[in-house]
This record gives sequence, C-alpha cells and structure tokens, in this order.
Amino acid sequence: MADPIEVHYTPDGDDWTVTVKGRGQTLTGNAPGLIAARDRADQLVEKLTSDEPGHRTVVHLLGGDAVEFTTAYLTARLAKTQPDKPAEVPTPAERTAEKATERAAQQAPQQTVEKAEAPKPEKAPKPTPTPRAGSAAAQPDPKAADPQEAPANSGT
Repeated sequence: MADPIEVHYTPDGDDWTVTVKGRGQTLTGNAPGLIAARDRADQLVEKLTSDEPGHRTVVHLLGGDAVEFTTAYLTARLAKTQPDKPAEVPTPAERTAEKATERAAQQAPQQTVEKAEAPKPEKAPKPTPTPRAGSAAAQPDPKAADPQEAPANSGT
C-alpha cells in the first residue's frame, strides 16, 4: 500500500495556505476560505499523483488533526448562506387589491363566532361478566340455601 498524502491547512488571515506532502514532493497553494482551500488541495493532489492510476489515500489536517479539519470544513460547508432574495415590490394592481380587501374588512360588521363544544357522550356502565360454563364460579354452591325450599323444622 502506498504512503498516504498529507494535506496541511494553515489559516492566513481570511485566506488559507495549503501544503500537500507526499511521494517525496511538497506542493503549496493559497485559497480564499476553507472550502476553496479544500478544492485547491484536490488540484494539488491530482498534480502530484497524475501518473498514478487508482485509489490514493489523502489525509487532510488542520493543526495536525484530521478531526479538527473535518469539523472546521463541515462547519464552513453548513454555514454557507444562500444569496438574499431581492425585495418583492407589489405591482399597482396588487396594491389596489390589498386596499380593497382592507376597506371591505373595515366596513364589514364585526362578527364574533363562538366555538361551541360538542357534548361528550356519557359512558355506559360496563356489563358484569358472566361466569363460563364449567368454571367453579358457574357451579351452584351446595351449601347455599334454595329460596324455594322451606326449612324442614324450625324448632317450634
């Protein structure tokens, strides 16, 4: 496996200096901003390895740290803002329509609409479960007295 190519990024005011080291050579370039510096690094790596086909390993370093470079680069990529949209100026027809809508709203009687709440349905009581046939609860209790039977001897 070939040795990795190291790309070192150094801030230089608002610009960045890019130093590419590898294959026994050192190439240097400058760019305005970190995103442009990363693009410049790709160009320098291509120049350094133009005669080598296939995959090449490139390590990007900021202050000697790849994670620091990655964090700074992704922050710069995500912080890019879109150009401001020009202010929209309404046409004369749109201004006339807006004024007519405002006048109609002022002349219309003020109506208040009260929001009526729908009555909540009452919950029906839950039915009492009946015991299943064959269960102990479904069997009559032999000790319980049958209300139709009269006591045999009451003792009087």
